[in-house]
Amino acid sequence: MVEAGTFCLSDQLGDMHAGSAQGLFYRDARVISRWELRLDGHAPEQLSVMPSEAFRTRFVARMPPRQGVADATVLVLRKRMIGDGMREKIIVRNLGDEDTAVTLTLTVDSDFADLFAVKEGRSNTGGCDFTVADGGLRLTDRQDAGRGLVITATGDPVVQPGQLSWRVVVPRRESWHTVVECQPLLGHRAVPMNLDDADEDSPTSKIREWRANATRLTADGAGLSAILARTESDLGALRMDDSDDGAMYVAAGAPWFMALFGRDSLLTSWMALLLDSDLALGTLRRLAKLQGTQVDPITEEEPGRIMHEMRHGPSGDQVLGGTVYYGTVDATPLFVMLLAECRRWGVDEDAIKELLPAADAALAWIDHYGDADGDGFAEYRRKTDRGLANQGWKDSWDAISFADGHLADPPIALCEVQGYVYAARLGRADLAEAFGDTATATRLRARAADLKTRFDEAFWMPGPGWYAMALDGAKRQVDSLGSNVAQCLWTGIVPDERAATLIERLAAEDMDSGFGLRTLSANMRRYNPMGYHTGSVWPHDSAIAVAGLLRYRHIPGAVELAERLSGGLVEAILEFGARPPELFCGFARRDLRSPVPYPTSCSPQAWASAAPLLLMRSFLGLSPNVPQRTLTVAPRLPERAGRVRLSDLRLGPATVTIEAQGTTVKVDGLPGDWQLIQA
Repeated sequence: MVEAGTFCLSDQLGDMHAGSAQGLFYRDARVISRWELRLDGHAPEQLSVMPSEAFRTRFVARMPPRQGVADATVLVLRKRMIGDGMREKIIVRNLGDEDTAVTLTLTVDSDFADLFAVKEGRSNTGGCDFTVADGGLRLTDRQDAGRGLVITATGDPVVQPGQLSWRVVVPRRESWHTVVECQPLLGHRAVPMNLDDADEDSPTSKIREWRANATRLTADGAGLSAILARTESDLGALRMDDSDDGAMYVAAGAPWFMALFGRDSLLTSWMALLLDSDLALGTLRRLAKLQGTQVDPITEEEPGRIMHEMRHGPSGDQVLGGTVYYGTVDATPLFVMLLAECRRWGVDEDAIKELLPAADAALAWIDHYGDADGDGFAEYRRKTDRGLANQGWKDSWDAISFADGHLADPPIALCEVQGYVYAARLGRADLAEAFGDTATATRLRARAADLKTRFDEAFWMPGPGWYAMALDGAKRQVDSLGSNVAQCLWTGIVPDERAATLIERLAAEDMDSGFGLRTLSANMRRYNPMGYHTGSVWPHDSAIAVAGLLRYRHIPGAVELAERLSGGLVEAILEFGARPPELFCGFARRDLRSPVPYPTSCSPQAWASAAPLLLMRSFLGLSPNVPQRTLTVAPRLPERAGRVRLSDLRLGPATVTIEAQGTTVKVDGLPGDWQLIQA
């Protein structure tokens, strides 16, 4: 379960067990590490789990029948909701013909462990102290007396350190209930709980407002509407707000990345423009506030650099030196790309102008700190041994390797990052031209064209027929084939004369798993279908590849491969209950008929949740330009999609509805002074 900065991991009964990764997490700390309900000393028998929202779930169980009796007569319901805290309503329903007596015990504990300590399986030696007061139970962090949790309950429980219990008699055909509330404490102050549906800032109110303002998406194809509905719900729950001005931005994903992440939040916002452009603006504003202003080798902050991640947990150094860590090479150009795209989608021009200084500082970082050796390519090398060794989206230690398996030495210039820089310069040039600065527009377009030429010269490998994954510190081509090159198609840095060969290589079985595009070709030495970035499939990565292929739809084979990759990915998502996970294993579909989960994959994860939106946008050929009052819609929808409908799509002052099937489209609500382009 997830709601903004809070998430909950439990078993199918709703219990959270000590010694596991389960628990209730608030602001990157586990505030509940044990939460176990027992009836007469026994665990209920699980019947069903019924999530209605990402933040609201119902657990259905029964009390085990007495010995010698076949059927149970006592039903147990646990209705749980999370937000700034947790509320659980426990209902005991007696379906029998006699009154029944039952003792309920709820055993609770907290280790107040930092999120990363839990993820890495490190034991916490702090634990908590219990205090029974005012009919409730207070848990206090032994390492930080200002951090804690207060548990209260209705139904007159007997409260003891680590336990609440009730002895009740439930009349025949009737029910009994208690409501248990868990209120976090920070800085010795109780966090106001927001769990009443009528409250303006409750999860229910926020998701209702999100749906009222977001585009409504439906599709006739089997399972597609369920995927789109889950996408809308999960992205709504992953939104977080800026405490200063209330601007909403998106967290990276549950359970381990419920925080602002530069790259993840920017790409998710790009994909979600189809749903709500306000999310992108909020993300840009938040990142601009945190943009680097000084040189700090511990946090890797540098002037103009866009941050990598932000944390709030108990351990002050969990993001490698502070609450904000800057070790990423791609968030900075992605920031500029998204700003330019926001203007095209109708974000207020005053808001765009407000962020131009941040965009210019980002471009200055790319030219200076991002290209420390002056060779014209953006590259990375961590500043200390505490930083991330790899600082692209594939940031695991073994992600960037040669075909023979040996790792690339830094500084490393990734191929896809050069594409981001190319698109960032073109995007900033468009903004400059729009605001009357033709000299800057001309200069940036010339630099982008020069980068495109130099990229092709330095990265193209004519023998194998693909771009090098990267250039290493000695400017050698890192000759592995990975999904990185597909992202080069997305940004348009690939010349047409290379695209056909590249598409042919991406279509081969070593890259296409049958459920999406592998991160690394099966022919490479480090290929491992269970590796995090070395053969797995990431839904957002495959969606970007599809978007890139459809950008080159005029190249033979591009549309066919886009349809094949997206079809396999959609079928995989349906296997995961219509919720795309962060990643899954890259085993070939011909060998295993169902996608294999990756053990520690986040779900919901922001850019995975947004991936279906990018697929829809790409197959619709949807490209608005609000300032120029044009809307391009050139659908190439696969047959399995059926009829697709986008209702109440907000494009600046216009609100339109689009219906499409195959290559036909109908647009309603377009103002009379706009032009509809059907390429």
